[in-house]
Amino acid sequence: MGYLLLSPLTWGLLLALALCLAWRRLGRRLRLAGLAMSALPLVLCTPLGANVLVRLAESGNGAAENCLQVEASSPIVVLSGGFLRSPGGIDDYAALNPESWRRLYAAVRLWQREGGELVIAGGGPYAIAESEMLASLARGWGVPDNALRTETESATTWENAFALRDHGSSRIRLVTSALHMPRARVAFGAAGFDPCAHPSGSDYQPPGGWGYFVPQSSALVKSERALHELAGTLAYRWRARRVGPS
Repeated sequence: MGYLLLSPLTWGLLLALALCLAWRRLGRRLRLAGLAMSALPLVLCTPLGANVLVRLAESGNGAAENCLQVEASSPIVVLSGGFLRSPGGIDDYAALNPESWRRLYAAVRLWQREGGELVIAGGGPYAIAESEMLASLARGWGVPDNALRTETESATTWENAFALRDHGSSRIRLVTSALHMPRARVAFGAAGFDPCAHPSGSDYQPPGGWGYFVPQSSALVKSERALHELAGTLAYRWRARRVGPS
């Protein structure tokens, strides 16, 4: 439902409907302004518009901040990225969202370079927790049991952060996507952590060819995700001011 409300397509249709209903009562300037506003959602359905939103959303990931004071022994906290469907078993890795794969891969590579404890956070709606399956996958990639810890109850980024706040160091190396990182940093900061951001990868794609300016379904999905993160970051900042670190 949230993605539907934030979708450029939804707002484009609503603006077009409102413009049609009010057309006869509007002056020339208001008509032109209405047409321009109705065109904006269409732009956000192109790779150009979608990637502008992604760049804006990712600009607050703070990848270079708070890292000088974080020791290599500080826990690596990776946030799960969800399932595509209900998993059939702990080794049904095809059920994992591709974002979960990317985040875990980045976290394991960081662990291989620098060591430390690897903490995987995320419960989810199914009997098998996302973090449990990711831990199983991490073992297959060479991470031993004594370097792994899972958090299996949380269902949101905010819950991820507060579920881990009593489990050791406040300085952590936080791994999630660049698009999700600003919202995650706000949540973990509110929970009392000092996170060093290690984005697992960017969703931004630079201009390339005429297709960059043509509306596409994939661009619409990307815009919806970016708007979701921008709205989520604002909501978490508002929430953090009322909760604050413990």
